[in-house]
Amino acid sequence: MTSQQERDRPWLFRTYAGHSTAEKSNALYRANLAKGQTGLSVAFDLPTQTGYDSDNELAKGEVGKVGVPVCHLGDMRMLFKDIPLEQMNTSMTINATAPWLLSLYIAVAEEQGADISALQGTVQNDLVKEYLSRGTYICPPKPSLAMITDVAAYTREHLPKWNPMNVCSYHLQEAGATPEQELAFALATGIAVLDDLKTKVPTESFPEMVGRISFFVNAGIRFVTEMCKMRAFTELWDEICRDRYGIAEEKYRRFRYGVQVNSLGLTEQQPENNVYRILLEMLAVTLSKNARARAVQLPAWNEALGLPRPWDQQWSLRMQQILAYETDLLEYGDLFDGNPAIAAKVEALKDGARAELDTLDGMGGAIAAIDYMKARLVESNTERLNRIETNETVVVGVNRWREAEPSPLTAGDGAILTVDPSVEADQIARLDAWRAARDQGEVDAALAELRSAATAGRNVMPASIACAKAGVTTGEWAGVMRKVHGEYRGPTGVSKSVSNRTEGLDEIRAAVDAVSTRLGRKLNFLVGKPGLDGHSNGAEQIAARARDCGMDITYDGIRLTPAEIVAAATETGAHVVGLSILSGSHLPLIEELMERMHAAGLSHVPVAVGGIIPDEDAAKLRNMGVARVYTPKDFELNRIMFDIVALAEPKAEAAE
Repeated sequence: MTSQQERDRPWLFRTYAGHSTAEKSNALYRANLAKGQTGLSVAFDLPTQTGYDSDNELAKGEVGKVGVPVCHLGDMRMLFKDIPLEQMNTSMTINATAPWLLSLYIAVAEEQGADISALQGTVQNDLVKEYLSRGTYICPPKPSLAMITDVAAYTREHLPKWNPMNVCSYHLQEAGATPEQELAFALATGIAVLDDLKTKVPTESFPEMVGRISFFVNAGIRFVTEMCKMRAFTELWDEICRDRYGIAEEKYRRFRYGVQVNSLGLTEQQPENNVYRILLEMLAVTLSKNARARAVQLPAWNEALGLPRPWDQQWSLRMQQILAYETDLLEYGDLFDGNPAIAAKVEALKDGARAELDTLDGMGGAIAAIDYMKARLVESNTERLNRIETNETVVVGVNRWREAEPSPLTAGDGAILTVDPSVEADQIARLDAWRAARDQGEVDAALAELRSAATAGRNVMPASIACAKAGVTTGEWAGVMRKVHGEYRGPTGVSKSVSNRTEGLDEIRAAVDAVSTRLGRKLNFLVGKPGLDGHSNGAEQIAARARDCGMDITYDGIRLTPAEIVAAATETGAHVVGLSILSGSHLPLIEELMERMHAAGLSHVPVAVGGIIPDEDAAKLRNMGVARVYTPKDFELNRIMFDIVALAEPKAEAAE
């Protein structure tokens, strides 16, 4: 045992936070820092993540819901008011608009008088996982890869302490990835970035840039496997850096990662159990010294119910502090070196990951293999859900031991944080005032230079920083990228072909055939995702199961307007419409969709809605005419399929 003075320094304590407005988020950050948080982790709202201003049609209902809206320099200035950026370590969970948000951050730091070269932090800046799992991409893969490496090349010159890219395997696990797939798909992304970055930095600087790539991973409940996965990550990355890139210095080959433990595994049922899940998952990334996370952020126990309150986030922060400061964990070396069971599991994971990496290499790498990886994730997630449905995987309080005392933690008003509906109107009013006060000539000139840089393939960072200072908005910056590179609709991973895993579906398939006969054609089920929410796992699994049950499905992926969904329902003659929204924007989006359904003469078509929907909101949706409301507790897909069949049943005409 080492002496008290030689205890390891703890990892960075972060809380992923941001909501409503820049002003309210700023107050939350300052309160969290006062409670002992040691780094900032900024959550941006979906319009900001997908490059839309708060008044864009697609932003309706999404402003300030899952993060903070940042439309321009004024918002960023308010977000970090009275927080000295030169002294902060700031993680920004931003991808498609990463060059833009980093530009705004630099502009605010300059206004504060900071030494830009001293800035520390990370932009996630991983577009590959957006195509596979999270859905906040804007442009096609190749120009998106170029923007990732533009940020990296710029930080090499100007922000030497900044991590320009955080390869994010977190959402891969949430999309169903096995540990081997999570390892391989993330490492393949890192390889794609480094291969491109080699062309943009001097040869002598490349090893140092390899050392600046960091990772952001997920830790699930199988914490021994997850801990072994982290050891496998460290060894495989070292191997890739040494053998593929010839990096001699050990410090540049080090696998540096931050972690958020698994939000997907948090349950709506008996949500107090989530506290134990979060603790066990945190152990997976802290127990092994040689594979310990550099930064940890924990979800709150009630995230399956809605937005956590400051108290809920404080509870998760205290969990980290107790482990780091009250236990003796940091007084010891690695607890698992020499353990044969651990060594065998690590080697098995590495072998599986290497085999998957060989497949990806044979396809031309991560960018070329996006469709393949997406399909693999949908398949793996189907298998994961099947194991829960059949009780092969036990989830306490969900498929076993369901009887429980009511939780006092969820009782009473204010148990869940809600975003005031007036936030959106207030944000739009500030945006209008910003546009009115700026020098339009400067804005036009800055945007013209940005367009020129993007078209010519020059690094977009200098022009983006100039845009930030000129008063350009998020939507205007992203609009240039859309015009230059085009928009992109990623693969859904759901093929039209029935899978070969239809065992146990005979009864449902017979019911689908019977109702199809009565309808006069095959039951047509349209699955849609209105709004900007890119969490498509649920929609994909519903569409895939409906297909395997013999329904004629329409699923065109994410980010559709209510108008587009109603048009598709008309065109396909949908018998049932199913909608998935996990961003908390269900009320305004469904209200608009139901109005459009009525106007299009589709009032007779039943609508089902799934998402993180409080009981009070579920009642409002039913009052709008929604036929069924599903929440995370409704994991039995076959039961939902029977519901869809019942909804599609032809209604007897009233007697004349």
